[in-house]
Amino acid sequence: MAVPALTPHSDSPRTVPLREARTRFSQLVALAELTDSVTVVTRDGDPRPVAAIVPAAAARSGAQARADADRLATVTAGWARRLEEQHRRSSQRHAAELGAVRTALAEAWAELERRVTPGGDPALLRLRAAHADLLAG
Repeated sequence: MAVPALTPHSDSPRTVPLREARTRFSQLVALAELTDSVTVVTRDGDPRPVAAIVPAAAARSGAQARADADRLATVTAGWARRLEEQHRRSSQRHAAELGAVRTALAEAWAELERRVTPGGDPALLRLRAAHADLLAG
C-alpha cells in the first residue's frame, strides 16, 4: 500500500494548463490519491479553471451537492428561527425588567420627594436629572 507523501499542503490548489495535464495525467492522479491534493486544469493561455483532478472521496455528484445544499438550507433556517425566537423572548424579558426598574425608581423618587424639601439639595437635583429618561418612559 502506498504511503501519502509528506508534502506541505497549501490552501490553494495547484493549477496546470491542459497540455501539461495531458502529459502528466497519471502523475496528477497519483498525486491526488496519495496526498489528497487538488489540481485545477486550465485551458492553455487562459487562467480560468475548466476542470479539476481531485481525490475520489472529494468528488460528489450534482445530486449529492444539491441534497447537501438543501439540508444545509433547512438546518440554517431552523437555527434562524430559533435565534429569532430567542431574540424575541429576550426583548420581552428586557422590556419587563426595564418596566420593573422604572416602577421602582418612580416609587423611590416619590418617597424622596415626600421626605426632602423640593430644590433643597443640588446633588439630589442632579441625580433626578440623570434619571429623567428612565422616569419619563
